[in-house]
Amino acid sequence: MNNAHEHATSRREFIKSTGRAAAASALAGVTLPYVHAAENSTLQVALVGCGGRGTGAVVNALATRQQGPIKLVAMADVFKGRLDDSYANLSKNHGAQMDVPPDRRFVGFDAYKKAMDCLKAGDIVICATPPAFRWVHFTYAIQKGLHSFMEKPVTVDGPTSKRMIALGEEATKKNLKVGIGLMSRHSRPLQELAKRVHNGELGEIILQRGYRMHGPVGFFASPPKPAGVSHLMYQVQRFHSFIWASGGNYSDFYIHIIDHQGWMKNAWPVKAQALGGRHYRQSPDGVTYVDQNFDVYAVEYTYADGTKFDFDGRCMTGCADIYSSYMHGTKGMAIVSKSGDCGGPSSIFKSQTPRRSDLVWESKVGPAEGDPYQNEWNDLIEAIRGDKPYNEVKRGVEASLVTSMGRMAAHTGQEITYDEILNGDHEMAPGLDKITEASDAPVMPGPDGKYPVPEPGRKRTREY
Repeated sequence: MNNAHEHATSRREFIKSTGRAAAASALAGVTLPYVHAAENSTLQVALVGCGGRGTGAVVNALATRQQGPIKLVAMADVFKGRLDDSYANLSKNHGAQMDVPPDRRFVGFDAYKKAMDCLKAGDIVICATPPAFRWVHFTYAIQKGLHSFMEKPVTVDGPTSKRMIALGEEATKKNLKVGIGLMSRHSRPLQELAKRVHNGELGEIILQRGYRMHGPVGFFASPPKPAGVSHLMYQVQRFHSFIWASGGNYSDFYIHIIDHQGWMKNAWPVKAQALGGRHYRQSPDGVTYVDQNFDVYAVEYTYADGTKFDFDGRCMTGCADIYSSYMHGTKGMAIVSKSGDCGGPSSIFKSQTPRRSDLVWESKVGPAEGDPYQNEWNDLIEAIRGDKPYNEVKRGVEASLVTSMGRMAAHTGQEITYDEILNGDHEMAPGLDKITEASDAPVMPGPDGKYPVPEPGRKRTREY
């Protein structure tokens, strides 16, 4: 890491040589159409993954109709109940923009293909399943000539990261537009703050801090698998609990702050060392959890110039909640996100203390652009209809890799470099393009019925 330029160059060349081979293999024998800009006609959308994220993405997509007509025409999920709930919720307020009869609602691990087959080249697929499946669905979207919106994270390990970067390059060659659900980059307050920081208003950045500490949410913790459901379906349903499926709560919950701090620094950390552990392995009523998550993380990221970025994560009930991010520079400090992943206002102060008397700048944004989730969809649709270059894949993969780097440092108890996480040979869930309901889960319990968990210092080269 002595020469940052050589480090970045070698990394790029490695990705080019290995990633392109992976993409070539995934797309072997497929004739890929070059997709021209959409005319002012109806854009059709298919939703793959009908949970809360996917359903929310559809709402944002349909709200872009001022740029031209858009409608939902197909839905897919591995759980029929989740698809039915999503359809019912969307129909209440957006029925006029929905044309999804029962024969275009698909269930199963191959449902993504059936939903995308309902679209024509130049339409849009929303990929909002657990991120382990992202490369599988993106490969098929490229084959079909579809623009894509993919939720974050987009990868959880090195092999799939190389694959996704190569697929992103293939999408660009075919003029396909791709949005990634890292909405902080579309937050107008954060965009203005980044511009000011990059112009030197904070001086040299000397420290970054990020916090997401609150009680358990989502499927952070999981009790033992009930009878009547397979290990595979249980893990897909409760994907936050399993590292192969989502990167666990670290990757899923913390990527936004990690992403926007890298943006503010205009660089990615090159290594991480970390602490982490699980204080509560049982529920309050004594049920032993079987998930793979830690409930506390403290990660120190280091940039090539030596600057530190400290991130703290915690999922515990009753502890102090902190959910915000900060930067310190030679000319003062900045509040990046005042609340949540990218909540405004962002602000700059002339001292290291955020007191009003030292306020230099505070963001202001009009109501029309106040929602970063809507902004990212407006920006994507504008690029599609205006045929503008638009591909967020590489940045999305890099943010996912840096997040995984911190997670792996905590789970192994080792210092992990960017190159090590990128070039690691542990693909946590190989063969997901061939998976069926009858398949074994990528992680199976031992004789004691427990799934493997990280053991820092004991398991040093893999997370479990």
